[in-house]
Amino acid sequence: MTQQQFKACIDACYECAAACDNCAASCLQEQDVKMMARCIALDMDCAQICRLAASYMARGSEMAQAVCTVCSDICEACANECAQHQMAHCQECAQACRRCADECRRMAGMTPGTQTGMGSGAMAH
Repeated sequence: MTQQQFKACIDACYECAAACDNCAASCLQEQDVKMMARCIALDMDCAQICRLAASYMARGSEMAQAVCTVCSDICEACANECAQHQMAHCQECAQACRRCADECRRMAGMTPGTQTGMGSGAMAH
């Protein structure tokens, strides 16, 4: 995986986290907040794991692939939940989550050790 493709995953994670934050905040403004509880909870989980995954990749952690695997699963669950709601913020969040899940799966499919070489430059002082 090239450094540009690695950057694409980091960018997708940050974009997904922002979309999830927006979705959760918007869901809290909906008339039936209780109906949106699962969506809000998954938005918060997804935003958190996306930021974690981005930070692991940015510093070239040897555990980045494992975190990205979990991130893709959580993004997919969040996308599936958001897709059930017709509000624009939920639909936009579902799209961002699917993009992030795809990028994280691509990154997690890297052969072991590949991200270490890319991350070593970022870790050099």
